Amino acid sequence: MIKKMKTLAVVCSALLIASSCSVTHPLMAPTTNTVGKKVGEAKAKWVLGLCFGADHSVLTAAKNGGITKIATIDEKTFAVYPFFWSKKTIVSGE
Repeated sequence: MIKKMKTLAVVCSALLIASSCSVTHPLMAPTTNTVGKKVGEAKAKWVLGLCFGADHSVLTAAKNGGITKIATIDEKTFAVYPFFWSKKTIVSGE
């Protein structure tokens, strides 16, 4: 009985770890600004609730890409529940 419970616990743990997800979606309505060739990114990660690289704002992403006129904003989220989360803000423009 104990061996079956250990096997079940291992299988459930493996399924939990393997059930990660990644989502990318636009955050802004279309503008008249040209997309241009510049792209900027800003990232933040959380491990067991502790945040690393906390600034994933649009402003930081624009500064990182040298962008003054923003055309598009996307946000990519990746998660392995409940252990790891990461968010990336991607900005393009001129």
